[in-house]
Amino acid sequence: MNLSKRKELLKAAITASLNAGNKILEVYHSDNFQIQIKSDDSPLTIADKRAHQEIVDILDQLEIPILSEEGEHLNFEAREKWEYCWIVDPLDGTKEFIKRNDEFTVNIALIERGKAIMGIIYVPVYKQLYFSDKELGAFRRDEIVSWDKDLEKLLMESKSLPLQNISDSIKVLGSRSHMNQETKDFIENLQKGNKPVELIIKGSSLKLCMIAEGLADLYPRYAPTMEWDIAAGHAIVSASGGRVSPIDSDEELSYNKSDLLNPWFICRR
Repeated sequence: MNLSKRKELLKAAITASLNAGNKILEVYHSDNFQIQIKSDDSPLTIADKRAHQEIVDILDQLEIPILSEEGEHLNFEAREKWEYCWIVDPLDGTKEFIKRNDEFTVNIALIERGKAIMGIIYVPVYKQLYFSDKELGAFRRDEIVSWDKDLEKLLMESKSLPLQNISDSIKVLGSRSHMNQETKDFIENLQKGNKPVELIIKGSSLKLCMIAEGLADLYPRYAPTMEWDIAAGHAIVSASGGRVSPIDSDEELSYNKSDLLNPWFICRR
């Protein structure tokens, strides 16, 4: 797929993420979350459903299959034939959404033969848009709730990632909802080195955004995640010069696997 075609897909995905973010905020600022519990014990709200529909309405027009957390998951025998697919989390950080701590996102990634080549993360409350393409690079645009679909203008108005950031400490990211002993052991091992270690707690894919920005150095994940949780962030981190690999391997994480559960991984600048 050439860059011109990917730009068209990027424009559509950005539009979808902004529209979904606005739908999420309508629910967030109301008292009607309508919380359900899914089969994996994770929560589901009406905001998840509305965001999913908003994204699918746009991406369905592009004739690329969609693998969404809230959609139908085809078996691997059907999915393995896909050269390209979208991987979508309409509302990443539903627990943070329910807690009303603002740390939730819309995640959309384009996958090419298992590799995350494009990523869009929108943070509705903060009005921040993170987006990337494997050739264009990674960017952040602040104070955005809608746009005129002029990609060149958006690129000019956005900050290129990583941002300049110099620190004497090692900044390690931890999950707000999934801190465990393995992560604590990882941090304790780092503290045996020569540099001071600073732990930063964040929810949802904002941790991956901070790695892409250069505002943090490491994000070790010793807990379950699904492909839609990190595919968009992985694409943005990669385009910014970072890396997302399994804990026990130097290979990049891959997507649209037979098992949609990710291995434990580490994201690093």
